[in-house]
Amino acid sequence: MDKLASRNVAKVIDLLSERLAFERASVKLYDTLIARVRACEDAGLRALASGLERHREQEKEHEEWLEEQIRALGGDAQLPTEQSLLADAESEGVERVIRRDHKIAHAFHALLTAELADNAGWELLARIAAEMGDGPAQAQFERRLSEEEEHLALVRRTLLSLTTEEVSAPPPQHSAD
Repeated sequence: MDKLASRNVAKVIDLLSERLAFERASVKLYDTLIARVRACEDAGLRALASGLERHREQEKEHEEWLEEQIRALGGDAQLPTEQSLLADAESEGVERVIRRDHKIAHAFHALLTAELADNAGWELLARIAAEMGDGPAQAQFERRLSEEEEHLALVRRTLLSLTTEEVSAPPPQHSAD
């Protein structure tokens, strides 16, 4: 991380803080979704809980690793930065859907949005590290990107399944009063 931060450590801390804010939000999103999935009547959805829990733990590890990296660069992982405030604002809508919308398919749609953004954030960091010639930082970012790609794949498969069920179901019958 030293080579990456050699020119503008404040901006690197800002970018890491953005990822940190997003990872913190992701942990909360997963906590909420896991509880909703466990409460589902559908056994297939309930079976997703263990995979979602594994992904939640990876999000938590990402959070802790980012905090460590920020501290190592002399930053404060608790202080908001320009980019972390942006990530917080972007996460609000996704969090609102997952917490308040009664349809589980909508929750997975919102999580898909979050995972796409999460993947893009880690990819950006990996590419910046590559451009700056910081191979060790790039490898760390790519490791987490690979985990995020697994999260994205599970969410996509689940949303595809839920949406396919909805499309193939007959429309609801309306009573003629």
